Amino acid sequence: MSDLGKIDRQFFERRIAPNLGADRDDVALGPSHGVDFGVLDVGGQALVTATDPLSILPELGLERAARFALDLVLADVAVSGVPPSHLSICFTLPETMSDDEFGTVWETIHAECADLGVAVVTGHTARYSGQSHPWVGAATAMGVGDHDDIVRPDGARDGDRLLLTTGPAVESVGLLSTLFGDQLALPDDVIADAQERLEEVHCVRDALTAAAAGPVTAMHDVTEGGLAGALNEMAAGADARFAVDRTAVPMRPGVAEVCDHLEIDPWAATSCGSLVIAVDPDGVDAVQEALEERGTVVAEIGRVESSEDDRGAVVDGERLEHPRVDPSWDAYAELAGE
Repeated sequence: MSDLGKIDRQFFERRIAPNLGADRDDVALGPSHGVDFGVLDVGGQALVTATDPLSILPELGLERAARFALDLVLADVAVSGVPPSHLSICFTLPETMSDDEFGTVWETIHAECADLGVAVVTGHTARYSGQSHPWVGAATAMGVGDHDDIVRPDGARDGDRLLLTTGPAVESVGLLSTLFGDQLALPDDVIADAQERLEEVHCVRDALTAAAAGPVTAMHDVTEGGLAGALNEMAAGADARFAVDRTAVPMRPGVAEVCDHLEIDPWAATSCGSLVIAVDPDGVDAVQEALEERGTVVAEIGRVESSEDDRGAVVDGERLEHPRVDPSWDAYAELAGE
């Protein structure tokens, strides 16, 4: 297990997977490495559920920070193709957070949930000594739909086309340039472009749009480990080869410059807001058009191929390794003086 970030597949298989509590028939999909949601069968309907930590960075502005935190939670259900509909949320707040500040966070979450049709069903809110930003709790999102409509991140099939929304490292670059822009020896216009990337870190509506336009066979949000991690996890789940064209991958303004300056590999850095989507060839145009109508940048970056000997992610014919550690963690720590 790495010092920071998510556990790796080996740790999951050795320590987590053998110890999952009771064996119940209503668990249609339990914990699996690289799959961000589980599925219960409730009276023939699928209940999709996912749990994530809540991260609030006040330096982003509380409204933007709250919306960002909520999207991270809801996205793990949305990538199943089932719209998130219910939310259970727990706040373990630092003593320094005022009532008014929490009120801003909560009202923002309420407004975004209302717009998405998500109801808050239960929760817990309290202040505790020793707590500090950004980690202020956790939440569980849920959505109800048909089992046949669920899109799994391991469902890619031979011949599918691979689409990527937004591009690599938008989250990392947006956050680092917003929090530490005055420490980056880069032109003002580059910093401004990089900071604009924070407007692209929301993918719930994109995921639901893609699934509705379909047929989508697999979908994964680009979080820790970045695009390289997402491609490897999807390819491993599908037991297939993902052949990717590097020149087809979109790179948003400011991303390359900030990553070069901080010596970050953009393909290895977290990029919430970006989705890797495997689509049946007949549905590629429909999915692209639906996303572009939303104003979302989307590109076809490769295809899924069956392979007996060369499974995994391959870029321009060369193996793409799964990053062991997301480089944005070290960049954040260095800039923050930790």
